[in-house]
Amino acid sequence: MAVLLEDIVKSVEMWLKLIKKPQPYVDPNLDPVLLVPGIAGSNLTAVDDQNGKEERVWVRILGADYKFRTKLWSRFDPSTGKTVSLDPNTTIKVPDGRYGLQAIDVLDPDMIIDRECVGYFHDMIVEMIKWGFQEGKTLFGFGYDFRQSNRLQERMDCLAAKLESVYNASGGKKINIISHSMGGLLVKCFMGLHSDIFQKYVNNWIAIAAPFRGAPGYIASTFLNGMSFVDGWEQNFFISKWSMHQLVDYDGENIPLPFNLEILKWVKETQNVLSHAKPKYVYVDGDGTVPTESAKADGLQAEARVAVPGEHQGILCELHVFRILKQRLRAGDPDPFYNPINDYVILPTAFKMESHREKGLQVTSLKEEWEIISKDEDDPDCVASTKPVVSSISVSQGGNKQSSRSEATIFVHPQNEGKQHVELNAVSVSVD
Repeated sequence: MAVLLEDIVKSVEMWLKLIKKPQPYVDPNLDPVLLVPGIAGSNLTAVDDQNGKEERVWVRILGADYKFRTKLWSRFDPSTGKTVSLDPNTTIKVPDGRYGLQAIDVLDPDMIIDRECVGYFHDMIVEMIKWGFQEGKTLFGFGYDFRQSNRLQERMDCLAAKLESVYNASGGKKINIISHSMGGLLVKCFMGLHSDIFQKYVNNWIAIAAPFRGAPGYIASTFLNGMSFVDGWEQNFFISKWSMHQLVDYDGENIPLPFNLEILKWVKETQNVLSHAKPKYVYVDGDGTVPTESAKADGLQAEARVAVPGEHQGILCELHVFRILKQRLRAGDPDPFYNPINDYVILPTAFKMESHREKGLQVTSLKEEWEIISKDEDDPDCVASTKPVVSSISVSQGGNKQSSRSEATIFVHPQNEGKQHVELNAVSVSVD
C-alpha cells in the first residue's frame, strides 16, 4: 500500500511539473529600460498620518469622486513650492512595488472588466517581457506625484536615485529611458539640471508624445469644458469632470484649487500671449492632445523623429510603436520584414525658409533635406551607376484679385551606407 501511495505521489508531482506555468524567456544581454509616465499616469496612495492606513485614491473607479474631493483636493504652498493636500492628516505617496512598475502598469488593478481604459504602460510591459526583459533586472518604472512641479529638487533627487539603482541592478549597464507625455518634460528638465548624472547612467532616451512646446489648445479646452481621464461607461463612476474646477469651502476658508473658475482669467491672458507670440501658435495636426510641432520641438540633436498615427494615450498600445521600440532596443529576434522607411524613420538634416516682398510680389522659398534610414544592403555596382531621381510639381491658383504659383523639385539620391538622402526645393510667388 505504501509503495502504491508513493507511486501516486510521484505521479502527481510529475503532473504538476508538466502543467507548471513555463518561465518567461529572459535575455540577459538586454540593456535596462526605465519607463516614465506622463501626467495622471501614476498610482497615488493616500496615507492616514494618524493610523498609517493606506488606500489608492488615483486611479480608482468606485468611489473615485468622493475620494478625490476628500484626499486629493489640494492647494499650492508658495513657501515650499509644493502642492499639499487640504486634509492635514493625509500624505500622498506613490507605490514602488515591482521595481516601480506597479504604479504605472494598470492604474486600477481592482477593475476586472474593460481594464484597457485604466491600463497605462500595461500593454507595453507585457510586450517587452515577451522580448526577454525581466522586471527588476532589465525593466523598471518611475512613478511620481504628477501634481508637483518637475523642477522640485526632491523630484530630481528621486529620479537620480532611481537611475543609480537601475544602473546597479542591471550590472552597470547604461539605461534606455522611454517616456510618455509630461514624462518627457521631466526627463528633459533632469537632463538640463543634472547633465552629469544623465550622461553617466543613460544610454538612449525615447520620448513618446512629449509636449515640448506645450499643448495650449488642449489645456484651454480642458479648463473651460472639464476633463476626464476615462472614456465610455466607466466615466459615470469616475471623478466628475467638474470636480477640479470648483472653489472649495474647507473649514470655513475659501480656497481656490489649482483648477477652478479663476482659471478663466488665466486662459484669457494666455490667449493674449499666444496671439502676440512669434511665431504665432496655430492649431496643427497631432494626437488630440499634443500638437505635432510641439512633439518635434525638443531642441535636441535627435537621432531620428518617428511619426506614428495614434491617439495620445492609445499610442502606448500601438503595435506600430512596439515594432519600432523592439528595433531601437535591439530586443528579440531580428525582424526580416522590418523596414524603417515604412515606419517613417526620417532624420531631418536641413531646413531653411525665407520670405520677402518685391514689386508687389510675395516670394517664399523653402529648402529642406532628410535622410531616410534603410536596413537594405547596398549594391556597390548599382550605387555607382545610379543617378538621383528628380521629380517636379507646380500648382497655380488664380482669382479676381490675387493669384499664386508654387513650384517644387525633389531630388532622391541613391542609397549609400543604409541612408537615402532627399532634398526638397520649393518656391511660391503670389500677387496681392
